[in-house]
Amino acid sequence: MRNPAARTTASSVRKRPFAGSSGLIAALVTVASMASNAGAATPVPTAKPDAIADLVIEEFRPSIQLVAGVPVPVKKRDVPEGYVATTPKLVLYSQSPAKDYFGAANGPAPLKARSIGSYAKGCLAGGAALPQDGPTWQVMRLSRNRNWGHPVLIDYLEDLAKDAPKVGWNGLLVGDLAQPRGGPMTSGHASHQIGLDADIWLTEMPGRRLSGQEREEVSATSMLIGPLDVKGADRRVDPRKWTDVHARLIRRAASDKRVARIFVNPTIKKALCDFETGRDRAWLSKIRPWWGHHYHFHVRLSCPSASVGCKNQNPPPPGDGCGSNLTYWLSDEPWVPKNPPKPGEKPKVVKKRPMALAALPRDCRSVLTAN
Repeated sequence: MRNPAARTTASSVRKRPFAGSSGLIAALVTVASMASNAGAATPVPTAKPDAIADLVIEEFRPSIQLVAGVPVPVKKRDVPEGYVATTPKLVLYSQSPAKDYFGAANGPAPLKARSIGSYAKGCLAGGAALPQDGPTWQVMRLSRNRNWGHPVLIDYLEDLAKDAPKVGWNGLLVGDLAQPRGGPMTSGHASHQIGLDADIWLTEMPGRRLSGQEREEVSATSMLIGPLDVKGADRRVDPRKWTDVHARLIRRAASDKRVARIFVNPTIKKALCDFETGRDRAWLSKIRPWWGHHYHFHVRLSCPSASVGCKNQNPPPPGDGCGSNLTYWLSDEPWVPKNPPKPGEKPKVVKKRPMALAALPRDCRSVLTAN
């Protein structure tokens, strides 16, 4: 026959709410006292112990025990060999900012390498990391974790870095590529989403390894001779900074068949047009003038053949791009504000709504949840 007193005690322990560490210690002393008094008045049971009561006591075993009347922590059990903690399931909400999901991914999606979507609306599966250091390159801004790309991009950068000394450039300082799984970045870029874009500084790699702090703090060198947004501004590269070696490096970068475009500041485009005096000017068609890009050039590769769902841009217009379009870029028209703010008035800043996850290709959800 089971002991009613023992069953009552177990039931009372099972229903007693948690009351903090001090309350727990008091409860333990009370339970110990009750158990001692009950043992003195109750005979030892002859029947088999109650399995349910034992299970309850095992499940609710306190994390504190009494040793010589002093409460001490109970030694935790060892983790079983081969145990692997389960990863919480990622919950995706269509209208949430996509950058929050992709910016939080620390590693690549363990899938077959594939660029998905377009350069400014897509993601990256099976991304590879450009090593932080190579014989002729160093990756900058390591804290951003943006040295990821499609394996084709990594191969391209290593090939370009290998050839850099051949044109007189000591080595590459490499800026942003993509996040581990691509997608919209938390800051800084609208493109760079599918692992086919890379920023290469117009500052030569030094003859030593930069420290981690230097890689965060050192600034790239602007090639501009002055501001562009002033009426009648001198929109040229600074001859004290720009050299033919810069031009040879960019020509080598653009001559690779994998390259679709290279974005540079219009002042640099003009310098490249003047630099090329030979017959082969086809590479110049890939050099596209754009805002910014006066301290780095932005390489964009074509979609790899195996990347189903990757969307190329339309090919650049025919010609070397050194004609009337470039004349427009070097005029006041694109730079000088039509309605400049009044003295003392702060310029208006229009904040764009972040791109929602629903705007990306459906396959990007699989990229996010792959483990």
